[in-house]
Amino acid sequence: MHKYTVQELNRISAEEFQAAVKIPLVVILDNVRSLYNVGSVFRTSDAYRVEKIFLCGLTSTPPNPEIHKTALGAEFSVEWESAKETIDVVKSLQQQGYIVFAVEQVENSVNLEDLKLDPTKKYAVVMGHEVNGVQQSVVDAADFCLELPQYGTKHSLNVSVTTGIVIWEFFKQLQSVFK
Repeated sequence: MHKYTVQELNRISAEEFQAAVKIPLVVILDNVRSLYNVGSVFRTSDAYRVEKIFLCGLTSTPPNPEIHKTALGAEFSVEWESAKETIDVVKSLQQQGYIVFAVEQVENSVNLEDLKLDPTKKYAVVMGHEVNGVQQSVVDAADFCLELPQYGTKHSLNVSVTTGIVIWEFFKQLQSVFK
């Protein structure tokens, strides 16, 4: 098998990305403290054409060398905005017609395996702090909570890993917007 070179991959430019159709998904980072996690979310959001990222609370923003190290420039292609309060972003998006999912382990959460999305609707996912998760007030304000099934001894995954899994599932269900 031939391994592709970077040139053979024929990737679009940051300018082309900004003009391209995106999946109807916004990612909200709620007090994510690791700059490497933030950068990783940018990179995954670029790969699957996420509409926008909101960096809330203590979540750091570009420009930042640690974010850039894992984002590899995706902080220049993916639209982003910072906000002091996550709850304000959630409420604003809901007023704009977004369905908001807090990704958290809670009673009556939707299992990722059971998630059924409508490609004609707009969605947002809230990813929480590495230790404390999504703030309770944000969980309470969300339309739904989404939980990833896990079968090992640990009760959580790294926030950037979780975000990647969630974005991939949303992409699979919403990619018809490209057609």
